[in-house]
Amino acid sequence: MPKMNLSHFEASLLFALFTSAVLGVITKRTDRERLRYGVRCFAYFLAAIFGLSWLMYLGHG
Repeated sequence: MPKMNLSHFEASLLFALFTSAVLGVITKRTDRERLRYGVRCFAYFLAAIFGLSWLMYLGHG
């Protein structure tokens, strides 16, 4: 099995993608609601990733 070398950012994006897909599938009833909720969750994850990374960057000095 080939080894994957992911950066922290790439791993965070994969986590956000898979988690938002699962949340969209298990929480909504129609396909339209699932897609919209999954995309919204992914956007929230991205905002949290970028926001927290900037806080860590600025806090590190």
